[in-house]
Amino acid sequence: MNSKAASPPPPDSPELGSAINRLAHARVLVVGDVMLDRYIFGRVGRMSPEAPVPVLAMMTELDEPGGAGNVVHNLCALGAATAFVSVVGDDAAGSELTGLIGGQPGVEPWLLVQGGRITTIKTRFIAEGNRLGGQQLLRADREDTRPLHPKLAERLMRIARDAMAATSIVVLSDYRKGVLAGDTPAQLIAAAHAANRRVVVDLRAGDFARYAGADVIVPHRSDLTPDAPPEGDDAIATLAQAARARHGFGAVLVKRGEEGLSLADAEGTVHFRLDVARLVDLSGAGDAAVATLAAGMAAGLPLRMAAMLANAAAAVVGSRPGTCVVRAQELLAEMAP
Repeated sequence: MNSKAASPPPPDSPELGSAINRLAHARVLVVGDVMLDRYIFGRVGRMSPEAPVPVLAMMTELDEPGGAGNVVHNLCALGAATAFVSVVGDDAAGSELTGLIGGQPGVEPWLLVQGGRITTIKTRFIAEGNRLGGQQLLRADREDTRPLHPKLAERLMRIARDAMAATSIVVLSDYRKGVLAGDTPAQLIAAAHAANRRVVVDLRAGDFARYAGADVIVPHRSDLTPDAPPEGDDAIATLAQAARARHGFGAVLVKRGEEGLSLADAEGTVHFRLDVARLVDLSGAGDAAVATLAAGMAAGLPLRMAAMLANAAAAVVGSRPGTCVVRAQELLAEMAP
């Protein structure tokens, strides 16, 4: 299989502008693990007398949807219509997430509640900064990663099947918090293909077999090998193509951090680069890339064009401190020389 660097069309070309404008016409179904991203900002003026750690004088707090919720957030920023199916706990964080997701434009939320379940919260303590800056001192997670109750999983499947009729593509966002446990991914992929819908999978582990037959799978580079992450274009191309053939994927889009994205499909492997000098923080870049890829595919763009725009979305998010979203006009500006 050939492996080469991508050559994007000129940034002022009608083809590129038209492709980006079409993202707002996408209709996407997202199923996966939602969580609450909590930011606590403050100032550090002294060290603790109890341990060699700074004392944060808390000043402000900000809550935003995270995990699969951040994929939805990015889809909304692109103007795409989005149906979202997930599960929260019967707690304050779950209620807040329901409000945050439901308040976004163009979203049809189906956030099911499981009694006794803890809604996942990632709390980041940040000194001397704001939403887009500062020094992160600590992240504290509260989570419940148990599989869903079987009856709730059945209900989730019914809702997802119904939502497929009104959307063009399905995104499975697996943060390993229990929503996509067991054979749920296989059932969703089978249902999507029966409805003539393509499936994009964003996962955080190397258990590719659970997602066999997906149209595009988006792993991290480190997920391609169990021991050490592969280095170099050729090694990644070889492993991605092997995973594609072994599990019947249509394509594999590998997240390579500051090295960008690599797309392995039936035509070969193409590599999309990032400008390392401009990168500040890649938090959330993967979610932005997945959202843009799915919106592009739902809008009828060729897969390689959608992947190129996904890489541009990662570049926009990576050039800013903190997790953020990307908008259509920013994608076009990112493509400018």
